[in-house]
Amino acid sequence: MSVEIFINIAPRESRAALLEDGVLQEVHIERASRRGIVGNLYKGRVTRVLPGMQAAFVDIGLARTAFLHAHDIAVDEAGIDAQRVANEGGSGGPAGAPASPDAAAPEVAAVPDIRRLLRPGDDLLVQVLKDPMGSKGARLSSFVSLPSRYLVFMPRGSGIGVSARIADEAERQRLREAMQALVAAGHPGGYIVRTAAEGVDAARLAADLDYLERLWAQVRERSLRAAPGGLVHEDLPLARRILRDELARGVARVLVDDAAELAQLEAFVRDFLPREAPQLELHAAPRPIFDLHGIEAEIDRALEREVPLRSGGHLVIDQTESMTTIDVNTGGFVGHRDLEDTILRTNLEAAAAIARQLRLRNLGGIIIIDFIDMQDAANRERVLAALRQALAADHAQTGIAPMSPFGLVEMTRKRTRESLERQMCEPCSACEGRGRQRSVETVCQDILRALLRQSRQQAAGEALLVLAHRDVVERLLGEEAAALAALEAAAGRPVRLQAETLYAVDRYDVVVA
Repeated sequence: MSVEIFINIAPRESRAALLEDGVLQEVHIERASRRGIVGNLYKGRVTRVLPGMQAAFVDIGLARTAFLHAHDIAVDEAGIDAQRVANEGGSGGPAGAPASPDAAAPEVAAVPDIRRLLRPGDDLLVQVLKDPMGSKGARLSSFVSLPSRYLVFMPRGSGIGVSARIADEAERQRLREAMQALVAAGHPGGYIVRTAAEGVDAARLAADLDYLERLWAQVRERSLRAAPGGLVHEDLPLARRILRDELARGVARVLVDDAAELAQLEAFVRDFLPREAPQLELHAAPRPIFDLHGIEAEIDRALEREVPLRSGGHLVIDQTESMTTIDVNTGGFVGHRDLEDTILRTNLEAAAAIARQLRLRNLGGIIIIDFIDMQDAANRERVLAALRQALAADHAQTGIAPMSPFGLVEMTRKRTRESLERQMCEPCSACEGRGRQRSVETVCQDILRALLRQSRQQAAGEALLVLAHRDVVERLLGEEAAALAALEAAAGRPVRLQAETLYAVDRYDVVVA
């Protein structure tokens, strides 16, 4: 399988696309106004303790307080009074829960009442497990995990785990013994050996281990100086994070459309990932990188409700607050043999398409799939097996229940960030929130790309006029003013903005003035 990564850098937005054998599988978006915070460390302050939920709300400096469950609290660190817990008869917290998808979480020990662990006003170091989503605040843990290329370090954990994705038992044993020898030399904490470490020698593991311990020392020092609600440690920016996490899969090429970002990626690969160095290239063609490779069109299609199947059938995907539902329809496909065969073929094709759409749209939580009813139990098992096989390549943890007699499949997919739709869209003001439309920020980014395309097609010096909704124009003149000015300078032509009262938020036109 050939894996490629295309990276698009804009003044206030970075995007990364992961393609497998030329087919778009994942899209990651990071915006300056709303950067993901999973993996970040904060000095939090407890604002409220909820005994009935065995949880607490913690202020980490965001608009909404974050949620911390008792099982995710380390008793002996960062402002929590371990002696208070011991005196009141509580047991210790869990030995450490890894936040890495490379290994399963260990069995969780019993914890004391939340009121023995935390009180309002307590300060503690916490790590974000899940971004804020919808009306929910971020999910936190005080069991810190710090990833490097080959290891995940859990300063408050213990033991050594090896990624379940390393299938060779001899290699698993070699890595475990190598880490045990290193840890026996006086390195504290728990470790997970990541998938990327397969075939790596002990010297590289030792270098990673030393790096993580130095990083943890810096984090502890910063946490002591930080004010409550302050950021203590931030994860890598999108482009470098994608390289760190994906190169173990044998990425053949990374194409970047920004020379400065390319130089940073080259330095990052040279310093941290020399063994997996892919072919790093600068996209210098006049046509934008996502346009040229069809990614922009794929993103647009991923925001639609209906997904066509090659056979003529289609999927209908609806995302709600509580779950996502996927309906499979035969559409215009009539088959060539009998009805059961037609339904089976449609369901098998739908299973592969659903697995791709879950990754592409980053759909998570509870997912209900309504396959077309099949009379034959063997056919139902074939469809379920096809779905499991298609989901095997998904990084996110999934769980699938048996298919019901009505063709319904209940499944879950772990999510740590917002879906593509909720990143790029907002409730529609025209229909009072019953539907969704592209957000003002998304439309501004679309306009900036359209101006860049138009400037390359028109004669130099000709002014361009943007007709758009008033809110879009106001944002272009405000938060996006610097990006617009930089584009005017690069294109060598002025850009005029005109608000149109009859335009919807997601409608705009770019014309020669």
